[in-house]
Amino acid sequence: MLRFLDAGESHGKELVAIIDGFPAGLKIDLDFINKNLLLRQSGYGRGGRQKIEKDTVEFVSGVRFLETIGSPITMVIRNKDFQNWLSVMTYDAKLTDEKAVTSPRPGHADLNGYIKYDRSDIRDVLERSSARETAIRVAVGSLCEYALLKLGVQMVSFVKAVGKVSLNDVDYDNPALIENIEKSPVFCPDEKTGDLMIAQIEQAKKQQDTIGGVVEVVAKNVVCGLGSYVQWNRRLDAKLAYALMSIQAVKGVEIGEGFRNASRLGSQVHDEIVYEDGYRRKTNRAGGIEGGISNSEPIIVRAYMKPIPTLIKGLDSVDVKTKKATKSAFERSDVCAVPALSVVAKSVVAFELLKAYIDKFGGDTLSEMALRIREYKEYLKTK
Repeated sequence: MLRFLDAGESHGKELVAIIDGFPAGLKIDLDFINKNLLLRQSGYGRGGRQKIEKDTVEFVSGVRFLETIGSPITMVIRNKDFQNWLSVMTYDAKLTDEKAVTSPRPGHADLNGYIKYDRSDIRDVLERSSARETAIRVAVGSLCEYALLKLGVQMVSFVKAVGKVSLNDVDYDNPALIENIEKSPVFCPDEKTGDLMIAQIEQAKKQQDTIGGVVEVVAKNVVCGLGSYVQWNRRLDAKLAYALMSIQAVKGVEIGEGFRNASRLGSQVHDEIVYEDGYRRKTNRAGGIEGGISNSEPIIVRAYMKPIPTLIKGLDSVDVKTKKATKSAFERSDVCAVPALSVVAKSVVAFELLKAYIDKFGGDTLSEMALRIREYKEYLKTK
């Protein structure tokens, strides 16, 4: 079973993840992982923190000569900003009120976490609940995405909407799709739509506000049969929704055309089946998953992100020490993190898909898995 835990605070020494159950025999491409880490820090609307950190991953265990060896993999990302927070974030530092936070931000974990864990400083909450944690999840997910690529699965993600500006149809088979996404300041494959998104971000910035949006993740060449309908917690769409909803500020998840399908008739929703050298669907409104099981069509998922709750102008709040009205705390923040979300979302989807592949095909090594997948594809031709 593939699983991982991560740890670390936003301004702490480092972010760490331990992955258990990763197959042996994957030759790692560090550039592949570090490129995704760079993309997570990029995108129009990001804040000052991204100018400080230059994230790269370091492997501490489970890898020799850039090849996974089957034992638990430890990944580390150092926080360069930690040097500016030694008196506040070092584990054995003397207790101080320096940079203490007492004004919780509406929409964040601040107040709930302060109460739940009985803290005296809201910083204890925000340091862990911060989206800085997604850096290590991108590292984990990128490793999984690279393994999936070796198993024939191709993944792409992009920004579908920012504020009221939304991208319409996307040609997933366009050979220039990834290039168009990565050259866009907002990771939108359509230049004109991207310019309108930038205008939305600029407007929010002028108002000292923040803005959210929608990202889309697509996985092509996924085999039929991942997931199961026999138990609720084995459904692939449920696992993907769970993973995406775990990302900070994500408040909605859609599989295929899920939200639009709710207002349509059944005849306008369900993907009709044909047989042409194998089964396929005429359309893909289901997003590649039916009954909790992948159906071999591209898996399409979307995550809906609310505006970031850290506003320059602040929102009405209460000081937890004095109980007096105040404005919510601000240190630094993004105006829009939707482009970054597209990278993070692809990573968490990659982890769940690789986990589903391991669940179905087993194998202690990547080569074993590849062999079993080839055999399975031959079996599918007989059905």
